[in-house]
Amino acid sequence: MIAEANQISPRVESVLTEFVNSTRKAFGDDLRSIVLYGSGAEGKLRRTSDVNIIVVLKQFDENKATQLREPLRLAEAAIRLKAMFLLNEEILPATQSFAVKFTDVMRRHRVLYGDDPFASVQLSREDTAFRLRQTLLNLILRLRESYISRGSREEQLVATIADAAGPLRSCASTLLELEGVKVQSAKQALEEFASSLPEAEMRSHDLHLLSEARQRQSLRPGVAAPTLLHLIDLSRKMWARAAALK
Repeated sequence: MIAEANQISPRVESVLTEFVNSTRKAFGDDLRSIVLYGSGAEGKLRRTSDVNIIVVLKQFDENKATQLREPLRLAEAAIRLKAMFLLNEEILPATQSFAVKFTDVMRRHRVLYGDDPFASVQLSREDTAFRLRQTLLNLILRLRESYISRGSREEQLVATIADAAGPLRSCASTLLELEGVKVQSAKQALEEFASSLPEAEMRSHDLHLLSEARQRQSLRPGVAAPTLLHLIDLSRKMWARAAALK
């Protein structure tokens, strides 16, 4: 049921298999697919990683959904499972509205049950570029707000930096692909984008701190605030390049 499960830890594999079985039992014929995406699909989960899945349904039945409440709660506690419940007819609107996120989903996903709901989905360049600019601008605004409101609490700034890693990497991948550059991974895409900017050595140090915050949930004292400012500047430069796309 779980393709290439040897890339997932036995504990995560076990919980995922149990959740898939519970979901099949709860929704029955209303269930179309269950898709694992992100670092879990790549077999690169870390201790602090969420396990992200999309459950695709033909219809949403309240009584059937209630049966999955406890299995979902247990999976959330056991492996940080994060589930999105998507109806068939919502697939195309969702990919258009959240093009950056779903570009990453389509780039890094593994079907755990059913067919691949994204196999025939094609995102237009125009939609993707527009949503990329929107996502980056939203990220910039959120990071600025966090810098001001959480500036006196370093542990909260570190959490903000860690949370920014995923969106920044996804945006970098999408930007480079729109520019015609083939990327091997989202992390590599962000590194490649940063290396193309002035003061690339400093940018590389910022990305090292970004990874450290994500993996360890901590940074040495006095580092978080300037790192967050540098990431805001990096995001703005990415946004400017996205705005220049033809």
